[in-house]
Amino acid sequence: MSDPAREQWSSQRAFLLAAIGSAVGLGNIWRFPYITGINGGGAFVLVYCACIAVIGVPLLMAEMAIGRRGGRSPVGTMRNLSKEHGGSRFWECIGWQAVLAPTVGLMYYAVVAGWTMDYAFSALSGAFEGITDADGAGALFGALTSDIPRMMVGHAIFIGVTIMIVAAGIQKGLEPAVKFLMPSLAVILLVLVVYSALTADFVGGLAFLFKPDFYKLTPTVVLMAIGQAFFSVGVAVGSFITYSAYMPKNISIPRMAATVAAADTAVALLVGLVIFPLVLTYGLEPGEGPGLVFVTLPIAFAQMPAGAIFGALFFVLMAIAAVTSAISMLEPPVSWLVEHYGIRRRPAAIGAGAFMWLLGLPVLLSFNVLADFRPIAEKNMFELMDFFTANLVIPAGGFLIAVYGGWIFSKDSLREELGLPEGFWFDALRFVMRFVAPVAIALVFLTAL
Repeated sequence: MSDPAREQWSSQRAFLLAAIGSAVGLGNIWRFPYITGINGGGAFVLVYCACIAVIGVPLLMAEMAIGRRGGRSPVGTMRNLSKEHGGSRFWECIGWQAVLAPTVGLMYYAVVAGWTMDYAFSALSGAFEGITDADGAGALFGALTSDIPRMMVGHAIFIGVTIMIVAAGIQKGLEPAVKFLMPSLAVILLVLVVYSALTADFVGGLAFLFKPDFYKLTPTVVLMAIGQAFFSVGVAVGSFITYSAYMPKNISIPRMAATVAAADTAVALLVGLVIFPLVLTYGLEPGEGPGLVFVTLPIAFAQMPAGAIFGALFFVLMAIAAVTSAISMLEPPVSWLVEHYGIRRRPAAIGAGAFMWLLGLPVLLSFNVLADFRPIAEKNMFELMDFFTANLVIPAGGFLIAVYGGWIFSKDSLREELGLPEGFWFDALRFVMRFVAPVAIALVFLTAL
């Protein structure tokens, strides 16, 4: 059988850009702002950053260590490690979860990504002009979601781009993509932050994001911050187990995990500094919810100087972030197909991507012909997939990784992969994996249920 781990990242920089690209996605640019707005701003951000540092970084280390130690697809990795450490084959469920989570996630992720590309063209074509209120912005968004062919084109283009990159392999596909896309994302984001600082209520945005009102810090807000930390960094999605299987031994996992988490958090906060000054300047509502980006922001872009250009830049930024995450979501099932069925990478990528495109159609149709189909808890297919992935699949995977990394993965293997000596920091890391992370994830999981 083919060994998908035979190809490795060519350098530390290549792995780092790919890992940051995996973490930085719509969770930072679409989900973080509206979750922050709903939960009152500064207090939520403070807890979110603490959760990234205390829980997110240790779990990133565990996932990277597991992936590199196993050296294969997520399922093959867990089989290898079960043999090495004499553990139960039950733990192979981590591998299967790492294939399932991105497959399910990409079903609805690609739909939102298609919207971002559509809105970039809409902004440039002047579609935002004349929008002065929520009714006008809602009509614009409604025109998109009711137009099935238009949505299917955006959905297909996005999946097609993702397939093309993954099909070319690590050094000829993923590496060139992230080396171009990640610097592009950074430049666009910094341009938008400067523009927001010059044209909008930047001081108000800073206060909203970084001045905590502890009266708003409820148990629900804390749990939402923990959940968002997982969603944003991408722990337990399967990407880091898969990407780390291609990681050379000379790369420091602790340094990579800390850098990825810091970059991911920085992007989320910078996006907040783009969005919230605009929202506050034009008297819009920060707690708008999921429609903050697609319904609220076009109102602001319609009224601001050069709004068409900078609106288009914002949605291009979203599209780039979506692509860098999507390729890391397609890679786990592709690596599994290559390893277990001996399929060549290109047909494996085409087959897996086409399957995800088909699975995404009911999600796409949930905004129009299937709008009244709400099989569980009055949620349509899009809402169900979002809830299922963010509140059930990812927390369950994070819980299993924490338990495995802290209790099953041998202490010597973990220390060897992390390159850490015996002592306080290594003991503290294992304590978080063994006790802190599982309890925190279990609380999020039970609250979601």
